[in-house]
Amino acid sequence: MSSGHIQTTPFEHRVDGLIKGRLVSRYKRFFADIRLESGEIVTAHCPNPGKMLGLLVEDTPALITESKNPKAKLKYRLEALKEGDQWVGVNTGWPNMLIKEAIIAGLVSSLSGYPVIRPEVRYGHNSRIDLKLEDHPSFADAYVEVKNVHLSRTSGLAEFPDCVTERGAKHLYELIDMVAAGYRAVVVFCVQRDDVDRFDACADLDPKFAAAYRTARAAGVEIIALSFGFDENGLSFKRTLEIL
Repeated sequence: MSSGHIQTTPFEHRVDGLIKGRLVSRYKRFFADIRLESGEIVTAHCPNPGKMLGLLVEDTPALITESKNPKAKLKYRLEALKEGDQWVGVNTGWPNMLIKEAIIAGLVSSLSGYPVIRPEVRYGHNSRIDLKLEDHPSFADAYVEVKNVHLSRTSGLAEFPDCVTERGAKHLYELIDMVAAGYRAVVVFCVQRDDVDRFDACADLDPKFAAAYRTARAAGVEIIALSFGFDENGLSFKRTLEIL
């Protein structure tokens, strides 16, 4: 089975109500102070617990949304930050939805034709797979793990992860087990920036993940990396990335 690709059919996911501001600071992993254009400083939920390398520069442009959940502890949520001239999506809640929508739309050729897509299915050793694709007339069920990517330190190259992720390596070894059991196993790296055309595992920041990644590819785990640009309207598909 090939690693698949996404077609060039226009694909957009609007993010309504984006509000412009500038980053004051990110702290305690889940909090970000944002200075609005009015000068008011608000605290937004940061839905990305990672190091967010290259993005946490004071006074960088930011995009936030106002929460529609009356029970939310914070009124705002951080959606994107600008790195140079490039908007980079940081909300880790979008990738699963983006990839599911793209599969349903028939855009990811190697994952098309599955009439059933179930989210958050238990498997492996007390894990949950992001998407389980079932009942294809020709292919085995597919276990699809979705990873959010923002890091690019070299022109045109997207990398994952930006810090040590023992959980990420664990998922790869569990996917190897699914291949051995006769299923398909796929990792889709959802890159929320549109200035890249290649993808690789980040060996210097997490050598154990990189080793697991190489082992998984050799064992038949399929790798797909898709670039989605973020702008003031939301997210839109840009290109399939070359897997290095």
